[in-house]
Amino acid sequence: MDEKELVEFIAKSLVDNPDKVNVNLVESEKSTIIELSVDEPDIGKIIGKHGRIAKAIRTILSAVSNKTHKRILLDIID
Repeated sequence: MDEKELVEFIAKSLVDNPDKVNVNLVESEKSTIIELSVDEPDIGKIIGKHGRIAKAIRTILSAVSNKTHKRILLDIID
């Protein structure tokens, strides 16, 4: 499972409307940016109270990035 599939799986598990989850991957030499967009009412479920869920997803991605030796950034798009 790659980073894109991982973020997509986590996001679809959290939201009420999993059909509206969209994950785009933007790669460069030293980093990978994962752009996550969800349905407007589900943004709070992805971010979580005080950003805890988003921070947890970023922590998981950080662990994956240690394996691939590339920096992975998560960008949640409104």
